[in-house]
Amino acid sequence: MTLSYRYLMSPPGAVQEAVEVALDAGYRHVDCAYFYQNETEIGAAFQKKLGEGRLKRDELYVVSKLWNSFHAPQDVKPAFLKSLTMLNLDYLDLYLMHSPMGFPNISGELMPQKDGLLLQSDVDYVDTWRAMEKLVDEGLVKSVGVSNFNISQLERLLSVCRIKPAANQVELHPYLTQPELVEYCKSKGIVLIAYSPFGCPALPCSRRLCCLPAVLGRRLSTSLLFAKYCLFAESSSRCSGLSKSSSLSPSGENSPVPLLENPTVNEIAQKHGKTSAQVLIRFHIQRGIATIPKSITPARIVENAEVTGMASEPGALFAPGQWLRCYCHQGRVYDFHLTHKEIQTLEGLNCNTRFIKWNLLGMETHKHFPFSDKKWEVSPGRSASQ
Repeated sequence: MTLSYRYLMSPPGAVQEAVEVALDAGYRHVDCAYFYQNETEIGAAFQKKLGEGRLKRDELYVVSKLWNSFHAPQDVKPAFLKSLTMLNLDYLDLYLMHSPMGFPNISGELMPQKDGLLLQSDVDYVDTWRAMEKLVDEGLVKSVGVSNFNISQLERLLSVCRIKPAANQVELHPYLTQPELVEYCKSKGIVLIAYSPFGCPALPCSRRLCCLPAVLGRRLSTSLLFAKYCLFAESSSRCSGLSKSSSLSPSGENSPVPLLENPTVNEIAQKHGKTSAQVLIRFHIQRGIATIPKSITPARIVENAEVTGMASEPGALFAPGQWLRCYCHQGRVYDFHLTHKEIQTLEGLNCNTRFIKWNLLGMETHKHFPFSDKKWEVSPGRSASQ
């Protein structure tokens, strides 16, 4: 399975160094997006490391995403080429539709609004997909996929597509295991990529906006955009580890214990002599799910890389009939394997807590909003083995 790095909400100036550290640590799957507004810094890191001659382009697996404002078919290729240029690359390995929801392209605004609500476009994600397929035809990208799609949306896309989605990137962690979606994607040969595998520990509170302007150091408009985008979910009182009085629940009554501090996760980590982060990454890997943690701290980047062992060459990524693989080329191999019971225990933490809700500024009223579909959610406490 692959271990990637993601660069959402990283402060300016820190991203290039973080990418360089990650590449030196053996990471080869780099998850980017136009929405993250840092592809220029990532491109500078690629240019530096490739220029040193110790890293070849075909050893990298680079992913970017088409933002919602560019869903109109005529906007797809220009948006793709802009990301490609900023990343200093000649092609991408994977290009994802960031979500099934389209916004109108108003001078390239990320979040076009009127009267405090997001403007919504009538563009069908199927038409957007057809434009993305042409990128493959032209040799600009090797594979195309989606992100934040539910089962019904995947079914519809599969019924009409010429090129099958190679991947679906969604929020996955023990509080949101989504077993039905996992099994569906596996049955269709669609790779699942887990974002927020730690449950967004960078966001300090639930049920209110985070104070990201000071954290990010970005211009205010972008900071507020990210703050609103990363709203915490309302917590289910059925989450394992909830405590009204526990010091592990700083956000108050019925707030979930942060995954990295969850007693169950910590107990398993101590048993194996690992960190909670390593246990959570390993949890996904053993479920057959690619994982993209996010960090700009060099020690944590290296720590997370030490979970997986050697695997296949870059060409094995998304090869027909094969699951996504990891290849940390420096061979940091830990003899580390969760037992079947431990996997079941972690799956039992599921309580349908979604941290990235996508419900800001009326977005939940979009006709293609993906999280209201009954096929997306599962019953609290249900595990994939049940």
